[in-house]
Parts: sequence; structure tokens; C-alpha cells
Amino acid sequence: MKNQTVDSVIKATWQAIARMYNEDASKYGATMALGYALLNIDKEGTPSTSLAPKLGMEATSLTRTLKTMEEKGLIEKRKNPKDGRGVFIHLTPLGVEKRALSKNSVIQFNEKLLETFTNDELEKFIDMNQKIQELIASKKIY
Repeated sequence: MKNQTVDSVIKATWQAIARMYNEDASKYGATMALGYALLNIDKEGTPSTSLAPKLGMEATSLTRTLKTMEEKGLIEKRKNPKDGRGVFIHLTPLGVEKRALSKNSVIQFNEKLLETFTNDELEKFIDMNQKIQELIASKKIY
């Protein structure tokens, strides 16, 4: 860790993962953000208000992403049957198809990690990341 900070390692790793997923998604005319959104939309529909927190996105970014997804025919918006003010996001048949491709990419990456690292290494990695998230959420750093 001579010249690197923990956060720089995490950031570089996440950027490499994002590049990898974007390269794969580009084969299908998509992006990592679209794939991630597809994976977080339930088959029965998902309230639009619950998507931003699931995706870690700001509302304006989510609005752009959903607009793109709707233009590509991946989703459709339907009014909440119990409350006409709310909107549910539903996958179209094309969205279901693209969701399967996204899921396959994630599974393939995870399988490669499972082949490369021991269960103990992966458990320690996950535990450490959870503790970092808890530390940040506790607001005890600043």
C-alpha cells in the first residue's frame, strides 16, 4: 500500500468491472447501467420510486436511464392500480430477454471469481467491504 490508498484500489477495481460490463453490454446495444436496471426490475413490476435507491442513482439519472430503456422497448410504465399517482416499471418481452443476458454476464463473472479465489478469501473480501459500508453509513469518519 506504499503508493495506494484503500479507496483508490476500490475505485480502480470498480472502474475495471464497469469497463468489463460495458464492453460486454455493448455487444447487445446496451450499457452496464441498463443491464443493472434490468436486473433490479421485478417481473411483476417495480415502483419507480424504489428503483433509484436500489441502483444507487439520483432521481435525474434514473429518469434518463428509464427514458432510454423505454425508447429501446425494454420497459413500459404502468400506473399503480392501487394509487393512480404512482408508476410501476414493467419489463417488456425484449426487456426480459436482455435481463437474461445481463444476468448471464453477472453469473459468468462471479463464477470466474469463485474459480480464482477460495471461499475464505471471498468471505473476507465481502466482510471487509460490508464493514467499510457500515463505517461510512455510521458517519463516524467525518
